[in-house]
Amino acid sequence: MKKINTIDSIRQPIITEKATILSEQNKTVFKVHSGANKNSIKKNIEKLFKVNVIKVNIINTKTKKKIKQGKLSKKPGYKKAVITLKKVKVLT
Repeated sequence: MKKINTIDSIRQPIITEKATILSEQNKTVFKVHSGANKNSIKKNIEKLFKVNVIKVNIINTKTKKKIKQGKLSKKPGYKKAVITLKKVKVLT
């Protein structure tokens, strides 16, 4: 299996209404490489963002068929990671 680069394994953050609700619970959501596993995602997030990761949950979304302008097309599937971060105490 081809080794995945740290920058390539995390594709992009997912910013949706559900993701913003999860951010209140110290969770962030990212699209990740389809070959990435929990350990590699954890190491890469800690290395890139310099945070402590407690837990990583992975969700595989399937491809979906859509009819667009009368033609059948496919919406590609992807792998999504929900990452729980350690709570940071805010000094007030």
